[in-house]
Amino acid sequence: MAALKLNNCMTSSSLLLVLLALWAAPLAAVAGDPDILTDYIIPATTNPVNITGAFFSYSGLRGALALQAPENFTVAKASMAEFPALNGQSVSYAVLSYGPGSINPTHTHPRASELLLILDGALSVGFVDTAGNLFTQDLAAGDMFVFPKGTVHWQFNSGTQPAKALSAFGSAAAGLVSLPVTLFGASNIDDVVLAKSFKTDVATIQKLKAGLAPKP
Repeated sequence: MAALKLNNCMTSSSLLLVLLALWAAPLAAVAGDPDILTDYIIPATTNPVNITGAFFSYSGLRGALALQAPENFTVAKASMAEFPALNGQSVSYAVLSYGPGSINPTHTHPRASELLLILDGALSVGFVDTAGNLFTQDLAAGDMFVFPKGTVHWQFNSGTQPAKALSAFGSAAAGLVSLPVTLFGASNIDDVVLAKSFKTDVATIQKLKAGLAPKP
């Protein structure tokens, strides 16, 4: 069965986040990287005569690939911010590590599609398209899955073993909009507005906000 097995492992508050994905999918806004008129872009603070092969090389993912999966979900990025040579190249990577039972929560990338390759372990993944259709799949090492640009999606390690994946993005800066954090975390949207939007009560909204509040 290609479902996320949510029935046995999510509370009513967590189920609200699934409904949130269905509600937000039609509202996804997308963009893309602009075309450039040169082979590559040199940072304004760098003298072109100092550019060597090292500028086009990045070793920042070595540690993430070697790291044993932590208890919770972690991500190591190689985007334009970490690897300036990607500016204008419309590509970037991320190494995703999942401890048993951990999840990369519902989110979108407004500027890129995402191609996920499972390196180790297994994941249950899914996305919701702009018509509200839900697509899920169980993946094992060597499998790939594409998340279309701007769609609400997630990855869940429902097993007892760690998992690791590599994501490729069609943008040097794919962007990230975490639905739980954006709506119930730092945005300070009024509780009544959220309660009415999701047809629930203020107490449920406050419980969700409390769970996403930064730990002291």
